Amino acid sequence: MTQPAVSRQVAGLERRTGAALFVRRSRGVSLTAAGELAVGQAREVLARLDALEASLAAYRSLDGGRLRLSAFAGANTAFVPEAVRRFSRDFPAVDVSLTVVDWTRRLEAVRTGEVDVALVTAWDLHADPMAAKYQGVSDPLPPAATAGLDLLPLLDEDLHVALPAGHRLAGNELVRLADLRDEVWIEGGHPDCLGPIPLLSEALGGPPRIGFVCEDWNGKQALVAGGAGVTLVPTLAQTGLRSDVVLRRTVPRLPPRRLFAVSLTGTFRPPAVAIMLDVLTALAAEHR
Repeated sequence: MTQPAVSRQVAGLERRTGAALFVRRSRGVSLTAAGELAVGQAREVLARLDALEASLAAYRSLDGGRLRLSAFAGANTAFVPEAVRRFSRDFPAVDVSLTVVDWTRRLEAVRTGEVDVALVTAWDLHADPMAAKYQGVSDPLPPAATAGLDLLPLLDEDLHVALPAGHRLAGNELVRLADLRDEVWIEGGHPDCLGPIPLLSEALGGPPRIGFVCEDWNGKQALVAGGAGVTLVPTLAQTGLRSDVVLRRTVPRLPPRRLFAVSLTGTFRPPAVAIMLDVLTALAAEHR
């Protein structure tokens, strides 16, 4: 730069900061106290910019960054842990975490960036799934509720009835739900629950007699094994079944429950999210 150009830059910088940064001398300029402070701050800013560029490069190359997941108890029994294991085996530098988000906020958590990938079921995609349990399947969520989100179907989970190994019907390959009309049922937290209640009630010939509510699958199995009641178990929660509990297909067959992976839509998808979706897709294919 020429000397006049430098002078204009210096004058403009001082006008912008409102402070005298240089002392003009016959043989050049020197920094004032404010100028020394400005230089120190500028060096810190430049160092931060360098660090930002390095971090983004690591993020793009999967040599760093983070991936936040959210799911529900049934998926967390084995499906999500196996997905995390496979992802972390190949990309150990990415910090993977599992975040607890209430099912009523799971879609919004993805939209706001609190979560990168969330697992939800088709039961989460109704306007009022809890009311739907007692009044019939409700209308699906309006398009605005899922705007900006990509819903990737993974698999359809079959619902089997869990019985104590010594139950009178445990030896049957198929169990008529009508034969369980008088049984005590074990309910769980949404979506690991008995599903849309009217469908089950119709098959039973009346509403299920719910005697226990338990959100933990180990607790549910223990209650079934102890003869306290029976319950429904979806595909993902069937891993690690106790030896004193048996699963049986039902007549009629209850409608399957579809599992989705939810992420932000858009042309730019972080590499870690895209790879995790691939891992979930492959794992779901194995379950199918």
